[in-house]
Amino acid sequence: MGKLSLTQFVTIDGVYQAPGGPEEDPSGGFEHGGWSVPYGDEDFGAFMNEVFTRPAAFLLGRRTYEIFASYWPKQTDAADPVASKLNALPKYVASTTLTTADWAGTTVLGGDAVQEVAALKDRVDGEVQMHGSGGLAKSLLAADLIDTIHLLVFPVVLGTGLNLFDGARPTAFRNVGSRTTGSGVAISTYDLAGRPEYGSYV
Repeated sequence: MGKLSLTQFVTIDGVYQAPGGPEEDPSGGFEHGGWSVPYGDEDFGAFMNEVFTRPAAFLLGRRTYEIFASYWPKQTDAADPVASKLNALPKYVASTTLTTADWAGTTVLGGDAVQEVAALKDRVDGEVQMHGSGGLAKSLLAADLIDTIHLLVFPVVLGTGLNLFDGARPTAFRNVGSRTTGSGVAISTYDLAGRPEYGSYV
């Protein structure tokens, strides 16, 4: 059975919308696209390269798939650890609106996302990686299908935008590793632990 990991960029206040540029996702009148870019230093790059040494396959939401598919197939340097994996390995895109996918090696999962991803985990041997895809991530978090979250918290608060944890199911995680990049991005890795436990200081 496969393991599903999520690598997610968020602001301090949990916003995941349009980290890579103003054109990525202006929905809802969002005007802060590109907020992660100033923090993309060598430490950040090294972490991302580490993540891309492990996948057996990729799972993406439709919007993230379209952003990736417009860029990565044109990156043909075999030594690029990100491009080489994204272009060579199987990719699955969860979408009820997309019917075909032009990026080589892509399969559209067109049914119920939770059921499709549970079945995908059963049949893939190794780590299935999600990158971004915040809307899909929220659905899968609610179903306890994400085993590991690499949460990259950027030192910025925006106050508006799509939030990864709005309406989230109460869930406990175990912190299995943390580091901070030179530019101040706090990277923490969390493994799913189940439901929260509660107590009182009184």
